[in-house]
Amino acid sequence: MISANNVTYRVGKKALFEDVNIKFTEGNCYGLIGANGAGKSTFLKILSGKLETTKGDIVITPGQRLSVLEQDHFKYDEYPVMDVVIMGNARLYEIMKEKDAIYAKEDFTDEDGIRASELEGEFAEMDGWEAESNAAQLLNGLGIETDIHYSIMKDLKGSEKVKVLLAKALFGNPDILLLDEPTNHLDLDAIAWLEEFLINFDNTVIVVSHDRYFLNKVCTHIADIDYSKIQLYAGNYDFWYESSQLLVKQMKEANKKKEEKIKELQEFISRFSANASKSKQATSRKRALEKIELDDIKPSSRKYPYIDFRPDREIGNEVLTVENLSKTINGVKVLDNVSFILGREDKVAFVGGNELAKTTLFQILMGEIEPDEGSFKWGVTTSQAYFPKDPTSEFDNEYTIADWLMGYSPVDDITYVRGFLGRMLFAGEDGVKKVKVLSGGEKVRCLLSKMMISGANCLILDEPTNHLDMESITALNNGLIKYPGVALFACHDHQFVQTTANRIMEILPNGALVDKITTYDEYLASDEMARKRTVYNADAEIAEENEAE
Repeated sequence: MISANNVTYRVGKKALFEDVNIKFTEGNCYGLIGANGAGKSTFLKILSGKLETTKGDIVITPGQRLSVLEQDHFKYDEYPVMDVVIMGNARLYEIMKEKDAIYAKEDFTDEDGIRASELEGEFAEMDGWEAESNAAQLLNGLGIETDIHYSIMKDLKGSEKVKVLLAKALFGNPDILLLDEPTNHLDLDAIAWLEEFLINFDNTVIVVSHDRYFLNKVCTHIADIDYSKIQLYAGNYDFWYESSQLLVKQMKEANKKKEEKIKELQEFISRFSANASKSKQATSRKRALEKIELDDIKPSSRKYPYIDFRPDREIGNEVLTVENLSKTINGVKVLDNVSFILGREDKVAFVGGNELAKTTLFQILMGEIEPDEGSFKWGVTTSQAYFPKDPTSEFDNEYTIADWLMGYSPVDDITYVRGFLGRMLFAGEDGVKKVKVLSGGEKVRCLLSKMMISGANCLILDEPTNHLDMESITALNNGLIKYPGVALFACHDHQFVQTTANRIMEILPNGALVDKITTYDEYLASDEMARKRTVYNADAEIAEENEAE
């Protein structure tokens, strides 16, 4: 068990948390939610001991081991993958290294033998002989292939490093597991594996995530941060949402009845306070009036942006034709003979683990790179707006937010531009902030403002929910659902994909395309085994070709 007792944490004069008391118990998974800036990640750091409280303390059951998902993807660049995972159990890793050092000595003494014996005993008690196979099982579950388990971390791709750090956090059956955005940069198969792992995990989990489907799958409780307090709810995310909305509704209805009663009493007192025969009744009603207290209903600190993509022009019947596109990057064929035709009502989700292929296809369609083979053609009535996976270059300048968006506005009017910024929660002085100092979430909201102001009737979005809080994800989700144009997008948010897309495309590891007109859930249900067989066969073919060489 881990608990916070009267915890207060201040940043300057502002109290991020005030007298928080909460217990996280064994066997439960707690989803820690709240608006951006509410302090979710900060609270995890307080629980882990990385930040000290201003007041109060964190108590962990003696002897229990706490594990944290680390965010520094370059910290272990000089270590082998397998070592990094086993580092998740620091004591076990120390024993392994000390043993290796002793056995490597040329002048092995009696004292070394005694110490090695002690270490071997502790090593066996900690299931040390199973460490590498357990680590390999975690890595394979997350999609890290066996042939890179002993590679050096710096040689891995960014998405692979994320998975290794997650495996490190999960390794060794920790008693308390703290996960900050564990689904970020994971493919959908890895997320599904993680969901099952956490559902079957017997100890304590506290997780921060913006993935509503993920929280619904794994959470037994929701810890809601709002106005410097943390309120605990039993149930998953949907249950929290319904419960919190119902509570506010009930309080408003109770206040309404109280207000009606107050008005009734005030009218009686006003009419009869000067009437001698009614004076006792008026006095009685005054006492009753004084006892009525309205519930203090604070509005939530959560703020929802207003996302509304409105095309300037209705789209025609000819939208996009892609014929036999192929592209090889660094010797790997990421697109192989890809062909499809889009209709005017298509909203296409690109799913699966081939991240580079999705981004490459989007870049080709936006004219940023050339295909090796094949062609594509946009319809004459179409106009495109693009949300890139890596928007760094967009913000590498000295512009303010308002000036930056003015550069994309079809109307030369700062008031018009500020209207779009206001919808995306950039109010007042926010408009003069430099774009280069914006947070990840603020940059995403800027890009969405740019897409809204463009009036495009075809949207391409490459992982737009990364860095967004739950409220912004919900707003974007709803905005795309009601968008009357065509959308192509890649997204790891299951609920986002399920509720938005009417067509699913998956680019397989060999670069081939699977294209189905269906919802995401139906696609997974009908084709899961077929997809896995296809991936397996593709890997087998590659292995056979390598052996033949």
